[in-house]
Amino acid sequence: MQLFRILFLSLCLAGLAGPLFPGPDEPEQHPDGCTSITVGRLASTDGSVMTSHTCDSHKDRTWIDVVPASRYPSGSMRPVFSDSHLTRHADDLSRQSRVGTIPQVKQTYSYINTALPCLNEKQVAIGEATFGGKAEMRSDQGIIDYYELNRIMLERATSARHAIRIADEITKEYGYNDGGECFTIADPQEVWHLEIVGPGKGGKGAVWAAQRVPDGHVSVNANASRIRQIHLDRPDEYMASANVVERAIEMGLFDPQAGQPFEFCYAYAHRRSMAARRREWRVLSLLAPGLKLDPNSENHPFSVQPEAKVSPGRIMEIFRDTYEGTPFDMTKFMLVPETKKGERTGRFIKSPYANPFMDYDMMPLFAINGGWNELGERCIARYYCTYATVIQVRSWLPDPIGGLAWVGYDNPAMTAYAPIYAGIESFPAEWRVCGRSGFNRQCAWWAFNRVADLAAQKWGHMREDVAAVRNPLEKEVFASQADFEERMMVLHKKTPRRLKKALTRYSQSWMKRLTDAYWKLGDDIWTKYTGKF
Repeated sequence: MQLFRILFLSLCLAGLAGPLFPGPDEPEQHPDGCTSITVGRLASTDGSVMTSHTCDSHKDRTWIDVVPASRYPSGSMRPVFSDSHLTRHADDLSRQSRVGTIPQVKQTYSYINTALPCLNEKQVAIGEATFGGKAEMRSDQGIIDYYELNRIMLERATSARHAIRIADEITKEYGYNDGGECFTIADPQEVWHLEIVGPGKGGKGAVWAAQRVPDGHVSVNANASRIRQIHLDRPDEYMASANVVERAIEMGLFDPQAGQPFEFCYAYAHRRSMAARRREWRVLSLLAPGLKLDPNSENHPFSVQPEAKVSPGRIMEIFRDTYEGTPFDMTKFMLVPETKKGERTGRFIKSPYANPFMDYDMMPLFAINGGWNELGERCIARYYCTYATVIQVRSWLPDPIGGLAWVGYDNPAMTAYAPIYAGIESFPAEWRVCGRSGFNRQCAWWAFNRVADLAAQKWGHMREDVAAVRNPLEKEVFASQADFEERMMVLHKKTPRRLKKALTRYSQSWMKRLTDAYWKLGDDIWTKYTGKF
């Protein structure tokens, strides 16, 4: 009876966190939202510029490979596809549709072909986060969706600004037909946020704005448009499409006579999403806690100066965050009586079964509520994440070595990241297999997905089992990086033709090692906790 009263009280208290009924911020409108953190070169520990991405999707493909550089004769045409992120392997034509063609360039660059390609051989790196935008901006014309736009930029760009110019030219000519999207585009000198929406029904083109992250700052996009006023008289800080204000006036989204400045995010999107704003708050507060940002604020600074220099490992830590230790921890009421030596102490502690990765169907059982209404809080680490990337681009190193994508499969709270250099030529076979069609021991993604799903069942205990495997591997790979890159620099100077093969061997060795470690970890969790789930 006492336990029943405790559970009842917990449910009642949990219900106080917010309204039970959906409001204007309905998470199903953005089911595959992502988080991207960006870091200027003077804000990082080593001078890297960084972008990142959690591909928080229930459906995006899990296979990864390298698309090689290519040369094309004059007059060649490039096919444009839709649904390229749903394919089961590199040659799968059954799940994507050819929607048109555009003129091909003479030279395309190699790139790491994640579901949203992330890094090319010229050290141009891209993260992303969908923000949707206002429904009336969605165009029924044009052939370019955000997956293809992402791919085209990496095929052709040699810098972040070049990528933005390419996006402008391609969408102006061939039309952007997708929802609002933020691309976080980095090169060895700088990182920009490019926010783009369609021109509206019947229109062909796009409307966009871009803002540069100051060199000493960090920024974030978490599924909401964040660019406000655009100061085009400062071209090193802002860029925009030629129609950026005009189109808003034409569509009745901005009144220049109202006495208010034009703000991109309010004209073409909104700032209502608490799920997005709370992640913005959390990322910026973890990096600059002294600012004491308000978690309920409608707007946060576009970028902030971090109180400590930021490393790739720090971004990985933030990607693991579930708001634990804040009022927004979804498990804070999941308490049980503490016992020591078989006796109750009179205190209550969090149950080992409490976990922040509950499926939506489980939320009502515990009366979970929050920024996502009855679906709880949309924290940074999500159980349905397909993969996460943390990408360094570094001006003092040659491109094949300087571009480094740290890639981890599945839930960022539990994954381990492999170092994947811009110069590699291929991925291991098990990383080129898609896991969406069913469990497969020959698919690397399943090694990580199985651990994440198992460990969530008794998170309070199993998180320690995961950390015991992940943390030493992470420590080792970070510690070995400088020595390896020093050896690669020697190789680059003496026998550059061997460099790509050496980078490939190294990256593949870590991919295979992490995959093997996680297959074993999954087996060990089954064994250790059998009968105790």
